[in-house]
Amino acid sequence: MSTHSRSFPAPRRGALHEEQAPQEADREEKKRSAPRRRSGGKASPEQGADRQGPSRRSGRRVSGEPAAQAPARAKTGRGKKAEQPEHAAGEGHSLPRWRQEHREQRREARQQEQVFLARRWPDLPRSALPKEDFSVQVAARDYMQPLLEELGDRVITVRGRLVLARGTEPAAWAQNVWTEPRWIPITSIGSGARQLSALQRNWRAHIPTLGGHVRRLRLMQEQLPYVAARPLHFGTPAPSAPLGAFTLWEKDLMLASPRTTSPFADGEVQFVENREDPPGRAYLKLWEVFTLTGRTPAPGELCIDLGAAPGGWTWVLGRLGCRVFSVDKAELAPQVAAMPGVNHCLGSGFGLEPRHVGQVDWLFSDMICYPDRLLETVQEWLAADACRNVVCTLKFQAQTDHETARAFAAIPGGRLLHLSCNKHELTFVKLAD
Repeated sequence: MSTHSRSFPAPRRGALHEEQAPQEADREEKKRSAPRRRSGGKASPEQGADRQGPSRRSGRRVSGEPAAQAPARAKTGRGKKAEQPEHAAGEGHSLPRWRQEHREQRREARQQEQVFLARRWPDLPRSALPKEDFSVQVAARDYMQPLLEELGDRVITVRGRLVLARGTEPAAWAQNVWTEPRWIPITSIGSGARQLSALQRNWRAHIPTLGGHVRRLRLMQEQLPYVAARPLHFGTPAPSAPLGAFTLWEKDLMLASPRTTSPFADGEVQFVENREDPPGRAYLKLWEVFTLTGRTPAPGELCIDLGAAPGGWTWVLGRLGCRVFSVDKAELAPQVAAMPGVNHCLGSGFGLEPRHVGQVDWLFSDMICYPDRLLETVQEWLAADACRNVVCTLKFQAQTDHETARAFAAIPGGRLLHLSCNKHELTFVKLAD
């Protein structure tokens, strides 16, 4: 995002305090009487001191200074703060003020949710903690409620984003699942690190957002072998080595699992983003699907993209060398529409029937629609044996349609998951053998 900057206008002479008028007159007189410097020459020391000295002593702009250097007090008045630019300064891309405020609101909402959950699910005594046949389901950020609804009576207790649940079956709304959790008593930070290293090499700590012995966890992580966590370039395979997860349930009691369902910490995949070419950030969903599954459409394969505009998914497929037939009532972004192999048709994504197309290699959909309507479309294409692979997004309204989500999960060979960049959404993936 480009940084917008603006300079403050110079204060009007009438805005200066009346006591400054004689000083202004003296400075103007000195300026007129000073010898002019030649073009390309350097100002004499006397001229430089005369030009810079008064402004530094008085703190007010004088004739000859750029307006952008004028102190804000001259514009806003005594005791008032200077007006700030729309974009705050920062490293790399700065964020607009509205986005900073939105992030702060989300942070406060998360803290309030943690407080509510702590009251709803008080700490269990050690004797009541589960010992076997349980899992730790890590909720997606901001989406704890759909996970609790999906798990139902499987929930044992909740701590931050961690849900202790009966059984080891992963929930769709879980960002990551610890499938082999165990309780490990520790006597010190070093003893905890040694016990983890005895189980396997790769571990990442789950750092709670509220309380939870954060400093001890970070110190323990530092004593473990280093595990790289740099953002991925798309096309780089996901890590193949198992990644364990651990946290401190109490100061001297660790909850750890050497096996999890994701090779990424907390199940969150970070990419080196392309901020120039694709329209929007929806392309990250396909990047994540292809990275997690290890499968991408081959060059020349025929792909259908329903509800494609503005074209984030079509852009990904076009870059892979696929033949893409996209459908939407709106036009694609110009840079996507101009890609070789991309053909766009204006119309509803639901209006394209399998009998009109024949068999395709991939069916994609990220269009905004009711999940049950999308289910009918996917079932129609699968029943007609018109597509070999399916990737689509279930977009929910205020309430989560768990019934339709279960129907998607019941499709043979299908998988339902919450991606790192999904919001109140789930992604359905069905790949050919």
